[in-house]
Amino acid sequence: MKNIQIKYLAVLLLLAFNFSYAQEKEELGTEVVNIVKPYSPTISDAFKVRETPILNDSTNTEKKEVNYSIFSVPVASTFTPAKGKATAVEKAKPVKLYDNYATLGFGNYTNILAELYSNFEISRTDNFGVFFKHNSSQGGIDGLRLDDKFLDTKLEGNYTSRQKDMTYGIKAGIEHQLYNWYGLPSFYDGASNEVINSIDSKHSYFGGFASGSISIEDSYFDSATANIRYLGDSFSSSEFNIVILPKFSFPIMDYTLNVDVDIDYLNGKFDKNYTNTSDIKYSFLNAGVTPSFDYVTDDLSVSIGIAGYISADSENSNTNFYIYPKVKASYRLMEEQAIVYGGVDGGLTQNTYYDFKEKNPFISPTMYIAPTSQQYNGFAGIKGKMDAFGYNLKASYGKENDKALFVLNLSRTTNSGYEGYEYGNSFNVVYDDVNTVAIFGEMNFETSENFSIGVKGTFSSYDTKNQEEAWNLPTIEASIFSEFNITEKLYGGVSIFYVGERKDLQYNPFFPTSFANEVILDSYIDANVYFGYRFTDQLSFFIKGNNLFGDDYQKWANYPVQGIQVLGGASYKFDW
Repeated sequence: MKNIQIKYLAVLLLLAFNFSYAQEKEELGTEVVNIVKPYSPTISDAFKVRETPILNDSTNTEKKEVNYSIFSVPVASTFTPAKGKATAVEKAKPVKLYDNYATLGFGNYTNILAELYSNFEISRTDNFGVFFKHNSSQGGIDGLRLDDKFLDTKLEGNYTSRQKDMTYGIKAGIEHQLYNWYGLPSFYDGASNEVINSIDSKHSYFGGFASGSISIEDSYFDSATANIRYLGDSFSSSEFNIVILPKFSFPIMDYTLNVDVDIDYLNGKFDKNYTNTSDIKYSFLNAGVTPSFDYVTDDLSVSIGIAGYISADSENSNTNFYIYPKVKASYRLMEEQAIVYGGVDGGLTQNTYYDFKEKNPFISPTMYIAPTSQQYNGFAGIKGKMDAFGYNLKASYGKENDKALFVLNLSRTTNSGYEGYEYGNSFNVVYDDVNTVAIFGEMNFETSENFSIGVKGTFSSYDTKNQEEAWNLPTIEASIFSEFNITEKLYGGVSIFYVGERKDLQYNPFFPTSFANEVILDSYIDANVYFGYRFTDQLSFFIKGNNLFGDDYQKWANYPVQGIQVLGGASYKFDW
């Protein structure tokens, strides 16, 4: 069939060629084609190639038959091939965490430090913990004529439960502290031993607290905390304080409406005032609400709000209303390297006997308690982090009404038979309107887990309305702190604190009470260091050194501190 097709194709091409050639001639001739025989296609016979061709070879070699056999001998073998295993990545040994630890240390000045913490896992979601701490000293500061021993003992318990959408916990504790008003003014240097021995400078605080907290996810009610605290002392003083802080949030389009509520109730009394003419009672109920709108993007964060407070003074039948700004914003200029921020803030702070004694344990139980109103505090700054380096710079200006300032009490007598705090060796509080300009700076450098160092400082300038100075407030405060690991087992840390000059007033009982001398407290540097040695994973030894420069500086007027202090001990971690 293929040959037939080729023949027909040749005839057609020949005809087409002749036809095209004939059109080019002006005169067309005639030709006669005689077909001698018609085309008769035939199919040739096909043949198959043999799989085994017939060889026509003159020489045929006959194959020889080969006979062979295998000599097999059984061999006993105990070899069993091991299964192949994938090579695993070498993992670091996990750090063993312990739920309990105990610390005990002793030092000069008969200093004793004891701590114990124990945690009990009730279930996968619930935990209970107990914490005990004791710090005491038998004193021994050179040049003192009164006892300077102290102790501070606390016992706390806590319970925490972490559910799927809710976390709550409760905490409760008791506390006992003992101090001495040992800071007699210099004009008692010539007092007789009879007068000095008659001064009972010891006073103590005791109290307790209970608090609770709850937080809920995916709810308009975010969280709430409540705290109840009681404080009493050895002079029949008492104070009862309740603080409740619920928080709510409501998403509205691209914004979030936050509502913070602040309820603060305070009631207390002192058995007498400083002149022993009457007792002192105080009772305040402060209620505030702070709505604010939050807007957050990748680089910008803005919060705009306002706080409103009502403060009721029950003892003086006085009620005040306060309005404060609550505005803050931050913007990322360069990812995490540079973030600018600023805002205006304000609020009402209820001063308490507990807060005052935490700052200055040498106060007298004869104070007037009042809240402090921070009308505003405007601030602006820049912060960021670049690899191992972090920084924060901030400037602020604020105005406070009725800011509490510590000042020395007047010495009522140089004779015996008075209370231990009436010899010019205790502190009172005065209230004044104070404007403050402050510049704050902080830098941190952390190369690795083995070394970190940081420095921070604050410069403050105060402008008072009624008082001559902002008593006992330093202009400059600075600190340097570092932590390091020398070896895998040896570690340590250093902290250095600098506090600038402060001023106080000191009244002389030999002159009219309106006459007072201004006292300047020198600046001081307090250097501290500690080293620890991990003997085992559970047992460690430590040594601490405080006030290493040995400066008997005065943190408060007429109150020198202990000199060089060295304390050593051991810590042990364990499981029950």
